[in-house]
Amino acid sequence: MKLRRRLTVLAVTIAATPLALGGCTADRKPGAGPAEGRAAAPELAVTPADRAREVPVSAEVGTVVKGGRVTSVRITDDKGAQIKAEPREDGSGWVPSRPLQPRRTYTAEVTATGDSGKTTTRKTTFTTMPKSSKPEITSTLYFAGNRTYGTAMPVTVAFDPPIPKEARADVQRRLFVKTDPPQPGAWSWVSDGSQVYYRAPDFWRPGTTISVRAGLEGLPIGKDRVGDSDRTATSKIGRQVALEIDNATKQMSVVRDGKVVRKIPVSMGKPSTPTSSGKMVIMEKHEQTTFDTRGSADPYVVDVEDAQRLTWGGEFIHAAPWSVGDQGNTNVSHGCTNVSNEAADWLMGVTQVGDLVTIKGTEVGLNEGNGWTAWNVGWDEFVKGSALPVPAGLRPAPSQAPHPGAVAGGSPVPAPSVRGG
Repeated sequence: MKLRRRLTVLAVTIAATPLALGGCTADRKPGAGPAEGRAAAPELAVTPADRAREVPVSAEVGTVVKGGRVTSVRITDDKGAQIKAEPREDGSGWVPSRPLQPRRTYTAEVTATGDSGKTTTRKTTFTTMPKSSKPEITSTLYFAGNRTYGTAMPVTVAFDPPIPKEARADVQRRLFVKTDPPQPGAWSWVSDGSQVYYRAPDFWRPGTTISVRAGLEGLPIGKDRVGDSDRTATSKIGRQVALEIDNATKQMSVVRDGKVVRKIPVSMGKPSTPTSSGKMVIMEKHEQTTFDTRGSADPYVVDVEDAQRLTWGGEFIHAAPWSVGDQGNTNVSHGCTNVSNEAADWLMGVTQVGDLVTIKGTEVGLNEGNGWTAWNVGWDEFVKGSALPVPAGLRPAPSQAPHPGAVAGGSPVPAPSVRGG
């Protein structure tokens, strides 16, 4: 089975450190002695360095404060227009809400206030580099705006070519996710660097608003490439739905709000083309599509209805009137999960992109990265894939409900690589 991806753009992080661009401008003058008592003004250092040039358009204003906290940041361009920026959660920097423009000069004025009320202000002026001539890494954000997703929806960013391991921390720092109400999570990279997922320890709470930014435009990635674009999206989490498919019984259980609302007979992949077992996520839904496997070892072309993609390799849940007699007792497909026309049509009205689908008891396991596989491992294993430290207290809730539907807590279409039928 050949995985095929068409990658474009987007994603986001709760990050830690700003880009270190040049030196710092510090408040301590040469020869100055230590501050005395509580009346001392705070020490403040700012990046990029004053008069720095060739600064990437992905630059942010880094701040280091001793004896106080940043109370004001004002960034303006060379025409006096103010640049909107937001602070990192750890206070280490202020990130412009949009990429800076090439060949422009910017001024950042930062003020820190100490416990005594005394303030220190530092100003830095820097100039951005021309538009980079280095080849771009194409990124695709599989999280669109103004959608309603399922409770297992991971924020997924894909990259072509993949991100090398030594560059992943820099990329991850430029991926931002905000949730309302707050439900913090972590990023985790697929081992080959082709995808990175963001999820919380537990499934998203229904009604949660998720805002994502992949601020990658102009970001230096390794020595030879740069990021391609800056993308944002905001969407909500919808109702609680999950599908559980058991090869032993050839039945699908449809779980809503923690209760099984329907059982559906299925036929899955025959032994020569088995269905994958694991925890998957519905990636896209099509009322009609065509499976075309010409060029494979088992070529065919077939039109199908009510198809829901589970893997990049071409595993779907879909209507298969030709296998109704086998559904519930025999596996005859090329790897897809076959259901009747009526059941497939009903499922299309119940499921959402981002709903969890758990398949068990088949001959093969789900491969990492074959789809959005963020839930196919436990939390402890998931966070090992982060290129940045993960807060130690970020853990799943002590008592998990048996189904994601009971837990409190349209993407670009890839070129089809299909084997189902």
